[in-house]
Amino acid sequence: MKSIATLTMNPTIDVSYEVDGVFHTHKMRTRNERYAPGGGGINVARVFCRLGGTARCYYLSGGATSAALDGLVDLHQLVRTRIPIEHDTRIATAVLERESGKEYRFTPPGPPVAAEEWQDCLDRLAEVDCSYLVASGSLPPGVPADFYARVIKIMRERGIRTVLDTSGEALKEGLEGGGFLLVKPSLGELRQLVGRELESIEEIGEAAKAIVGKGQSELVAVTMGYRGALLAWQEGALHLPALPIEAKSAVGAGDSFLAGMVHALTVGHEPVDAFRYGMAAGSAAVLTPGTDLAFPEDIDRLFALVAKGGKPLSLRP
Repeated sequence: MKSIATLTMNPTIDVSYEVDGVFHTHKMRTRNERYAPGGGGINVARVFCRLGGTARCYYLSGGATSAALDGLVDLHQLVRTRIPIEHDTRIATAVLERESGKEYRFTPPGPPVAAEEWQDCLDRLAEVDCSYLVASGSLPPGVPADFYARVIKIMRERGIRTVLDTSGEALKEGLEGGGFLLVKPSLGELRQLVGRELESIEEIGEAAKAIVGKGQSELVAVTMGYRGALLAWQEGALHLPALPIEAKSAVGAGDSFLAGMVHALTVGHEPVDAFRYGMAAGSAAVLTPGTDLAFPEDIDRLFALVAKGGKPLSLRP
């Protein structure tokens, strides 16, 4: 297996609780309190390492909460390179209301990042030693929207395959850099990117295939929640339906999907098989409560359910 590095520009300390019911004003006693290091790239690294791989986490972190994040990363036995910033690392919260089964998620925008701080990050990445870089998550305030385009330029010059999972202007501007191995938008993120609703599976497939056709990414995997997931590549597109499982938490499902797919690619699986493995990993993540992520035994069990089937799409040229 080849080594990977992950980049998390806007990491979090993920906190989760359970309460009997959510009420305004009243103090609500919680249970099952959990803390975990979070943010896209860190989550990908957690699952990737559970699957037997090795990953180095690059992330921006600062302020009074940075030591807590470092400690949580160390508890998960992840190799880390912290790029220091002045302001506090954000804290995200997920609350499960037991009476309704609904989950409430609170996510701050993140700390402001100065130009010299994000430039320091680019300088560090110019020295990264890996075969694959996974850049995942939002950009905090102050980081330019074309930051991921700058990252892919550095990685292409060094022959490192790059994976991107982000949203909004960061996704749009990042794709302008071109040459990604894999891009993984959610359906909502893809709709925002193209500026239209994309109701049918065929419309979604055509939008994903257009990204491939422009040379922006070799593979595009679109996660669609209860509608499953879709993979587009140069020669075709495939839709997989969602697995019939009971969801306990949606936190980290997309990151687990990405980790599973990247893991399968690094061990030599063909893209379609890697996509199926990613689907199993994303499904496995929703089986775990709070901020936990996918576990290998669940992934392998669910992979057997997605190892066959799916609908190849006939798209307009």
